[in-house]
Amino acid sequence: MARHLRLHVRHLTNELKEEVAMTIKDVMTEQVTTCRLEANLAAASALMWENDCGTLPVLGEAGELAGILTDRDICIALGTRNARASDITVRDVVKAHPLTCKATEDIRSALQIMREAKIRRLPVVNEIGELEGIVSIDDIILSLKLGDGKAGTALAYRDVASALQEISSRRVAA
Repeated sequence: MARHLRLHVRHLTNELKEEVAMTIKDVMTEQVTTCRLEANLAAASALMWENDCGTLPVLGEAGELAGILTDRDICIALGTRNARASDITVRDVVKAHPLTCKATEDIRSALQIMREAKIRRLPVVNEIGELEGIVSIDDIILSLKLGDGKAGTALAYRDVASALQEISSRRVAA
């Protein structure tokens, strides 16, 4: 009886360990390539190419997060303006006040923001708004473990799949 009880307690302890929520810091990318507002789109595109990324957090004059630039933003800007990439600045294209998260938050909070805003990446900032990294839907997917449908995040595959479906669904025109 005592042996059976010890095994049951060990099993419950292991389940609780699995249920401990992982934070964004556990899965985010800390070394992030950035650009400045005054950079031109040609330079930003080169940074994306050289660093194999499709998103650049944009820093303002004081080094604060000023926005986020995507490869799609560059394509749309170049396709809708009669100008060369070297003649358009990041400031002309980037949207101010990007959605962000904090490294100490639960992964579920980042997933919810991504789902609602239909975005795949979130800059991670500290308490005073300085960039600490970036978290992507890919980072979250890769944190999941095969097996019982749970990760150390206690996040089920269906939660992530549902969020990815929501992010990928078409936006309704306003």
